Amino acid sequence: MEQKVIFATGNEGKMREIRMILKDVAVTVLSLKEAGITLNVEENGSTFGENAMIKARACAKVADGIVLADDSGLEIDYLNKEPGIYSARYMGEDTSYRIKNQNLIDRLAGVPDEKRTARFVCAIAAVMPDGSERVTEGVIEGRIGYEEKGDGGFGYDPIFYVPEFGCTSAELTAEQKNAASHRGRALEKMKEELLEEGIWSRREE
Repeated sequence: MEQKVIFATGNEGKMREIRMILKDVAVTVLSLKEAGITLNVEENGSTFGENAMIKARACAKVADGIVLADDSGLEIDYLNKEPGIYSARYMGEDTSYRIKNQNLIDRLAGVPDEKRTARFVCAIAAVMPDGSERVTEGVIEGRIGYEEKGDGGFGYDPIFYVPEFGCTSAELTAEQKNAASHRGRALEKMKEELLEEGIWSRREE
């Protein structure tokens, strides 16, 4: 019998990534909407890990099964690691990413490649039915491009250039992104940890 896992998000793009990464694990992953849960949580932590755990704990109070939550964002070195933990709320939550992305490009006008370094960071928190907790983190290094490129991905992906692939995060295939992305790396670590502990098992072919 498959275990139920609730991932504390309503983001469909994110759910697609998560399901792809966990497809070899004997779990059924539900979004908040699919689980019939409404969360209104104030993410007032000072790190990605703290914010992910705030979400996971809040969800675990009203959910049965294993709860996972993530918090992720973009850190731009030249801008003192902005937007950082405020990535989703940068310039207002209802502001389109096209406007946010253009604003960041404008703020880096005239800044050379070597100073445009940036990274996506993702922390994933898990709360088990017995109350035990775990956190993993994944990072992908890159730099900020000069214009939006690519129509895959979401958020800041079109301006995040990944040197190892020679394109932006929004130009990666789904397989490349899941293997290399900050969320992919953090979720892969969590997956391996829970498989090693025997909490999860691999799906039988």
